[in-house]
Amino acid sequence: MTTTLDTELDRAQFGRDWEDWHRAHETRRADGLGFFAITGLHWLGADPVRLPDAPGTWRLGAAGVVVELADGESLTLDGVTLTGRHAFGELPERTSITPTFTDGEVAGAVEIAQRGGHTILRPRRSDHPFLAEYAGTPTYVPNPRWRVAARFRPFEAPLPTEVGAAVDGLTHVYDAPGVLEFSWRGEEFTLIAFEGKGPGDLLVLFTDATSGLTTYAANRSVGVDAPDADGWTVIDFNRAVNLPCAYTDFATCPLPPAGNRLPVGIEAGEKTPLARVRSGDALVAPGLRA
Repeated sequence: MTTTLDTELDRAQFGRDWEDWHRAHETRRADGLGFFAITGLHWLGADPVRLPDAPGTWRLGAAGVVVELADGESLTLDGVTLTGRHAFGELPERTSITPTFTDGEVAGAVEIAQRGGHTILRPRRSDHPFLAEYAGTPTYVPNPRWRVAARFRPFEAPLPTEVGAAVDGLTHVYDAPGVLEFSWRGEEFTLIAFEGKGPGDLLVLFTDATSGLTTYAANRSVGVDAPDADGWTVIDFNRAVNLPCAYTDFATCPLPPAGNRLPVGIEAGEKTPLARVRSGDALVAPGLRA
């Protein structure tokens, strides 16, 4: 099996492409109402709760998430202004909707999401101090030797795979379409792959020997292009990135499957962030043990 793919590669162009890609990734990550704007993680139940950073009183009812908006309060969803009482309906697992609001000159939003069988609310505000403080994520210097050829071996049917989460007591279940096999310095490795963003694309969650040292301890992810007709694709570990849980305690990110803990050091991609938003208290899914 071929190892790296740096033969006949224009290294200058490779570096420019990587810089463009990572700059765009950082811009998306630091969006004014993105993950860096989250101010809390709230587990929703039948008892009404009022969020400190967003309008409305919220509860979980027979029709899913329900909000009661007081006089002068409103939310906007898909261009429609919501006032008074509004039921959002039940959400499928791993989906979310994010109605927005304004508080004077500050933009805000409330993410309503279903994670691990629980309904969560995550308010977001564009004036969150972390947004102004964020100065970027350190990375390894991009190197073509970390681009490896990989063979995709599909399962007969997608395999439901349970993984842990960044929040204690929570689990996620993903359908794994198959595994990616690659070699590195004479050793053979296999990684369980999940579905990626585009048709046929794959996503790999992993840790390696750098995890907890130079890279974030819990996980990193790397997107992989759809395999060709013979099952071949490329894993470019230079594009390994941190998940939101590397930056905030208010994330419920999945952890890698047990088989995706590589014994070698992947000295490529993003390193441990320089700053992090902490909740001040341990976050545990309600009704579950840490």
